Amino acid sequence: MSDGSALQNAALPATTPAPASAQNLTLAALGVVYGDIGTSPLYAVRQSLINFGDLSERAILGALSLIVWSLVLVVTVKYVVVIMRADNRGEGGLLSLTALVLRTTHRGQKRYLWIMGAGLVGAALFFGDSVITPAISVLSAVEGLKIATPLFEPYVIPIALALLVGLFLVQYRGTAVVGGLFGPVMLVWFTVLAALGIWGIVQQPRILLALNPLYGLAIFVETPWRGFIMLGAVFLAVTGTEALYADMGHFGRTAMRRAWLALVFPALVLNYFGQGALLLGNPAAIESPFYLLAPQWGLYPLVALASFATIIASQAVISGAFSISRQAIQLGYLPRLEVRHTSETQIGQVYVPRINWVLLVAVILLVVTFQSSDNLGAAYGIAVSAEMAITTGLAFLYMRSQGWSLAIAVPVFGLFLLLDLAFLSANMLKFLQGGWFPIVLAMLVVALMATWWRGRRMLAELRARDALPLTQFIETLNPERPVRVPGTAIFMTRDLVHVPVALLHALKHYKALHQRVIMMQVDTEDVPHVSDERRLEIAEIGKGFYTIRVRYGFLDEPNVMRALAQCRAQHFHVNLMETSFIIGRERLRASPRRHPFGHWRDKLFILLSNIALDATEFFRIPPNRVVELGGQIEI
Repeated sequence: MSDGSALQNAALPATTPAPASAQNLTLAALGVVYGDIGTSPLYAVRQSLINFGDLSERAILGALSLIVWSLVLVVTVKYVVVIMRADNRGEGGLLSLTALVLRTTHRGQKRYLWIMGAGLVGAALFFGDSVITPAISVLSAVEGLKIATPLFEPYVIPIALALLVGLFLVQYRGTAVVGGLFGPVMLVWFTVLAALGIWGIVQQPRILLALNPLYGLAIFVETPWRGFIMLGAVFLAVTGTEALYADMGHFGRTAMRRAWLALVFPALVLNYFGQGALLLGNPAAIESPFYLLAPQWGLYPLVALASFATIIASQAVISGAFSISRQAIQLGYLPRLEVRHTSETQIGQVYVPRINWVLLVAVILLVVTFQSSDNLGAAYGIAVSAEMAITTGLAFLYMRSQGWSLAIAVPVFGLFLLLDLAFLSANMLKFLQGGWFPIVLAMLVVALMATWWRGRRMLAELRARDALPLTQFIETLNPERPVRVPGTAIFMTRDLVHVPVALLHALKHYKALHQRVIMMQVDTEDVPHVSDERRLEIAEIGKGFYTIRVRYGFLDEPNVMRALAQCRAQHFHVNLMETSFIIGRERLRASPRRHPFGHWRDKLFILLSNIALDATEFFRIPPNRVVELGGQIEI
């Protein structure tokens, strides 16, 4: 089955929530999407000033100015206003954006491979972030409990592991249910953030001077190197931003923009300024400016609320990982895996069991290895900042294809790229202290996706080299031989030009063909949805042979039985009680003589092929109507 063919513009619009559900979607988005960026006040201000090594008024105002203007430029302007315009029929994320840009490039050009490679690297970096964020969030939550109860210190790792297992166990309920559970907690969280911030600002109103961006620029003019080091910690205030784009298909652009502009952004700015106001009056509060901003009586409830909020923070990247995994499967970058749809109204809400358990195992290994959030902090930021830079480059290419002039696109995306590269270079200073981890993890994911993508193409070339043209095969058929038996046989094939290997095997073993033989190819196009009008393409090629091409978008759910039912609209009827599906099951093995693909990549591709979901289950074919015929292929 093809993994992406002709690029068409006609597609169903993205699912739009009914007005009555808009408020619920906004609340759910708070719980699923904004947990990561919403818990940054716990450490961003403190870490920035510690990295800078100065608690003077100018340092505090400079740090606050950099944090607030990073939120304005990176989150609000870049992502909420600009990047979210680059949606693939409502779906966001790097792979979706990559598909949009590839649509403007010819497959044979080197530029095509560079763009695709950038998209795969960006998606791989997101997987790295999906491992680090849950680990550091849960550890931060549990370590926060030590402030109120030091007796918990020996149990930090066991409690963190228990919470992580619980978090991943509830993922099967779906992002709508999880968001419904977490949304109210985050609503309370952002309300408390705003209230604490207002209280601090009232005590020291001059902190509002930090709204002037010149205070942030002065840091780099007066102490450029220390300011550069500080920038790596300032970036903590915008981590989680890429998840906004990746999760756009879960809740829709409108709900996510509403949540950010109406609640999340104001609450974050107020709290950051409140912490800065506290430090202006009491620099010793640098020990924990977030918690010390609260009155004494509110410390214990705040620690408990922060614990919940930081656990929830990992939900954004987990949901984003499911979205990107599904897109990668449909676009042919990952083998077929089980994808469960968890919402009847929002097509983008999915759960991928195998990805869920792989993430859980990786997160547990990370917690056991690094032991504390301080150690993990060194690994945090590189993956996200690199991914942001890739998003900027791809979005520039897409906006240019949509008519943006160079006079507008160059300064806008030039500013975005300058910010991305500044944050990336500052975070690279932490490479040896743990920043290597997301890079190594991303390289492994890229190797997996590139191996699967290239391996499938090599396999297709091998099949095509030895295959018999379908038209030639039909022309040579004798009306009397082979024997034609009653009924319909449907052969699932990857192309409609050559005779399926399964058909040749069936003819060899049974010495007969059905009266009606259908070759069915399932294509996944690089648009989220394909309309019913374009779903099917049926052709008769003579002597009882037919071809059916079924098109899906990368967010559509392949369902062969439903596609056959839709054939009636074109006056082509299939009696399922008289129909058999013939599917070839190929066993791959590495050639002992040649390894043009690389020996280790041969082994990896064979492994990935073996763990791929069975075609019968993936395409929703009734098992009792399937006949499988096996064979071997050397690669």
